[in-house]
Amino acid sequence: MSFGKIVAALVGVAVVAVGIGVGATWWLMKGGSAIASAEAAPVPEEELPPVDDRIYKYVSLEKVIVMLRGVEGEPAPHYLALDLVFKTPEKQERIAREQMPLLRSVAVKELSTLTMDRAGKMTVEELTATMNKAFSDRYARDRQERPFVDVMIGKLIVE
Repeated sequence: MSFGKIVAALVGVAVVAVGIGVGATWWLMKGGSAIASAEAAPVPEEELPPVDDRIYKYVSLEKVIVMLRGVEGEPAPHYLALDLVFKTPEKQERIAREQMPLLRSVAVKELSTLTMDRAGKMTVEELTATMNKAFSDRYARDRQERPFVDVMIGKLIVE
């Protein structure tokens, strides 16, 4: 048997072994055994520890992309892409996650007003302040409490 055939056979065995491992993990995570389903049993609410308002979760809103307004006659379009991270109290995490479409819409509306020149000159702190103000204004207009205490920028690309 040649060296190439031996390597091909070993790679094939490795791929099958990984596939079996992934399949078994999926089956167990899905609840394929009595042990897994017993561990996943819900804990009655009276046994849960109280939620501390000082415990925060971080909820991501990824890939907010907008075309930036440019000068008429520019050869190439410009865009801004960013990932937002919302710092939310643990007890309001579910609400924040449910409101992601609203948060994306507010972010796109605010960012789409920027020109390439303005976006390129803004610091991360200025852009964060702009986003916080946009979200605060929207929730004030809707007369709702924000389900997060702060918005941060996780990734920013201006091109």
